[in-house]
Amino acid sequence: MASPRSLRRKEPLDEDALYEYALQALGRRMRTVAELRRLMRGRIEPGEAGEAKMQAVIARLKEYRYLDDTAYAADYARLRQENARLGKRRVRQDLQGKGVNPDIIAAALDAAYENVDEEALARQHLERKGIRPPANDKETARVMRMLVRAGFSTGAIYRVLRRWDASEKALAALNEDQPVEPEEI
Repeated sequence: MASPRSLRRKEPLDEDALYEYALQALGRRMRTVAELRRLMRGRIEPGEAGEAKMQAVIARLKEYRYLDDTAYAADYARLRQENARLGKRRVRQDLQGKGVNPDIIAAALDAAYENVDEEALARQHLERKGIRPPANDKETARVMRMLVRAGFSTGAIYRVLRRWDASEKALAALNEDQPVEPEEI
């Protein structure tokens, strides 16, 4: 059941109040233009007048460099690669979900993953998660699914599993279940 607070329709904000609202949202965490638009959409009146206010606020935030999708994507990709040890595909999907332009995503990923060995990154990801070499086919499949979710290419996953001496039978069975992705995304 919805709370009484969520049932109340919030009054539309004027441009200055909307700007303050956006600053507070950006103060809590970095956001993309699309995320901020979605957030502000519930605080403006419907129609052209509300859209004009939102555009003015976004333009002002960009002018003061509080809102910059290019910088956001570069920082996000670098941090997800360095700290979470995620593969390119996962970071691309995350940025697409946040509404970042595909050209900006491509440039950010190229910069963040320029000198990164994907196989070594996959090993670091598994080490960070405390995953040990699989002892049987079921564990091999679990490790493979984990690496696919983390955004690594099939080629890098197979190289990691082969180094761990996973059975060829398990790798062949996994190959039938998984579509083969290109090495470079």
